[in-house]
Amino acid sequence: MATTNALTRRDTRRTEWRGDGTSRDAPRWDSRDDDHVGERLATFLGWFSIGLGVTQVVAPRDFARFIGVRDAEENQKLIRLVGLRELTTGVGILTRPKPAGWVWGRVAGDAMDIALLGGALLSGAPRQDRVAAATLAVLGITALDVKDAVKLSRASVSPDKLLDLRTIEVRKSITISRPAEEIYRFWRDFRDLPRFMEHLESVEVTGDRRSHWRAKGPAGKIVEWDAEITEDRPNELIAWRSLENSEVDTSGSVRFVPAPGGRGTEVHVEMRYSPPLGVVGAWIAKLFGEAPEQQLRNDLHCLKQVMETGEVIKSEATVNGGYLWQHPAQPPAQVPAGRMGR
Repeated sequence: MATTNALTRRDTRRTEWRGDGTSRDAPRWDSRDDDHVGERLATFLGWFSIGLGVTQVVAPRDFARFIGVRDAEENQKLIRLVGLRELTTGVGILTRPKPAGWVWGRVAGDAMDIALLGGALLSGAPRQDRVAAATLAVLGITALDVKDAVKLSRASVSPDKLLDLRTIEVRKSITISRPAEEIYRFWRDFRDLPRFMEHLESVEVTGDRRSHWRAKGPAGKIVEWDAEITEDRPNELIAWRSLENSEVDTSGSVRFVPAPGGRGTEVHVEMRYSPPLGVVGAWIAKLFGEAPEQQLRNDLHCLKQVMETGEVIKSEATVNGGYLWQHPAQPPAQVPAGRMGR
């Protein structure tokens, strides 16, 4: 009875909110709480962008010296461009009633700045202590940007939609001039996947339906996870997913469908994953040219080359000035029988 009375008193205190004889329910948390906090923080970030941008555009030489990099002309041009980006983002944040997209733009800009400062550290900047301090400062402001972007997104997007934004789905197909059973047999041994999936370092088979994967993430970071086969229909379908508590939350499937007119096999791949940093991780991956749709498209073309010709021709035009090089791969027919299937 005492407990009931105590609860009643607490409830009464919550309802008698105004203290003037009128009553209303105590305020409960809703998305507007995040909206108000997010908007106040966004206003600060908007003015911060404008102040930083003005400094970078007006005094790029002094800014270069302040952060510890060389004040060469090319660096000054780059700093002015970054300053223009900051000004644009700041104006966008301050003039939009729902600036979540502009704040996410700041997050993308932060990732670019971190990459540039990291390059300055590796290239031997004259004042590496200042570059390191600037990098730490950018990391700190990045944390604020991410916090605010998430608050604004949560306030303006339903929970189900927000969850969808954090999950990336990719679907790609390709026709390969090989029978379905041959492609299925090759794919079914996951140890062969790194031969055509460029981002994969290795796949170790740990059981009849389980395996351990190592892959290269954005900026060369190595990520690892364990996966299991969830469905296996010989010559038709393979489906898999990462195990619970894995570093990477991913799942996928590949279907092998005979192509019309006896032209080989249509390979249909679906992949879903949640990057370690959610939407931010996906944006950072794209900045480094490692978006999942790009990876899957390239991987399927490499698979086609391996299955049809036994070798992969990769272009390093974007890295080494347009040179082509061949990465020989063993034709599927020459792979030892133990590697081709179970």
